[in-house]
Amino acid sequence: MKTIQEWTDENSLIKDLIDLKEVLWINPKYEPFQAGIKNLPLNDGNVKDAEERLNRFAPYIAKVFPETSKQNGIIESPIADIPHMKQKLEQMYGASLPGNFLLKCDNALPISGSIKARGGIYEVLKHAEDLAIQQGLLTHETDYAVLDSEEFKNFFSEYSIAVGSTGNLGLSIGIMSAKLGFKVTVHMSADAKKWKKDLLRSKGVTVIEYKEDYSKAVEEGRKQALSLPNCYFVDDENSHDLFLGYAVAAIRLKKQLEDLKITVDENHPLFVYLPCGVGGGPGGVAFGLKLIFQDSVHCFFAEPTHSPCMLLGLVTGLHDQVSVQDFGIDNITSADGLAVGRPSGFVGRTIEPLLSGSYSVSDDELFRLLSTMADSENIYLEPSALAGVLGPVKLISEAEGKEYIQNHHLTDKMKNATHLMWATGGSMVPKETMEEYYRKGKNLSL
Repeated sequence: MKTIQEWTDENSLIKDLIDLKEVLWINPKYEPFQAGIKNLPLNDGNVKDAEERLNRFAPYIAKVFPETSKQNGIIESPIADIPHMKQKLEQMYGASLPGNFLLKCDNALPISGSIKARGGIYEVLKHAEDLAIQQGLLTHETDYAVLDSEEFKNFFSEYSIAVGSTGNLGLSIGIMSAKLGFKVTVHMSADAKKWKKDLLRSKGVTVIEYKEDYSKAVEEGRKQALSLPNCYFVDDENSHDLFLGYAVAAIRLKKQLEDLKITVDENHPLFVYLPCGVGGGPGGVAFGLKLIFQDSVHCFFAEPTHSPCMLLGLVTGLHDQVSVQDFGIDNITSADGLAVGRPSGFVGRTIEPLLSGSYSVSDDELFRLLSTMADSENIYLEPSALAGVLGPVKLISEAEGKEYIQNHHLTDKMKNATHLMWATGGSMVPKETMEEYYRKGKNLSL
């Protein structure tokens, strides 16, 4: 591998990342959809299969998680119009921001209160279905509500599930696995918040804590799974199932936008800003969106300045062969869901031709945006969920963003644009913790 000096001589953006500066990077490997999709390992058939599986499980979900019964067991979040936040962003950054501003409220997803309720819950359900079908206990024609029975709980109790997490994925995997009857262990990195560990333990989940970061938690989870019979490891770094669970969000989003009478086409571009940790959640969502909206959607990842792992992986082309620590970046951030030092190689390579770009945000900025969102829209998010909110500002006011708009012939279309920020978590944050976040944001805004 090149030395840091060689990398920074070759690319000034890498020096800015090392200096913990906020950056906007436009992906030089971004391709028109039909070219970009050609050599990818997954397709729309895989996403439809995942959607059908979630539909089969809906009667069970509605039965065991009553909060989903209004939606008949479909785990989905609303879209919020955020005009007041748009005005605040224009004031804060002295920029005119054309287009419609929406928030995809995955902070309000039922069961585990974050985007991880999509991929994490889906992978556990798929594993449960595979086991039950193999044993002749279930067919696709069965009413899956039967899974809520002593027979199935006893059956699943013979099996265990393990995962490594900074917090939110662990919540989704832990809550869902325990509900089905699996023995489940969540390996938590140093960044994981205490309340997340406490909540998991209250559900009967075994939580193992590490002083090191996310990569160590994943490594130990993988080791445990290999050493135990009947133990299934949810591999956040490489899982196709997690990725497809997230991708189903795009099918649901299409209908939501139609219901809101929002057009997405060549003259009405959709810009989507996705907070990114290891990459599975935003990668899966972006993949699904590109399958549906093709060249009319422009997806950007957002990462903390202290943990820009996917950005480094893409900029260097080394993907999972490089970590932020290799460049002297500490991977310490209040955006705990994004505190990842090494990106998913599978996601990086899959999303590379489909991703418009990526940017980084400082922790202080996340807190300022957190308190501003609370004041302007009465929506309370965890710090990592605010990373997407800065996207339109970066795109519209920075030189690289302006160039992207011009190169893709979008200048005259920006007034018709929809900017969708993906709010990845927040509703399960304890009240006193959220008040602390809010106060910090207010103090930084003075």
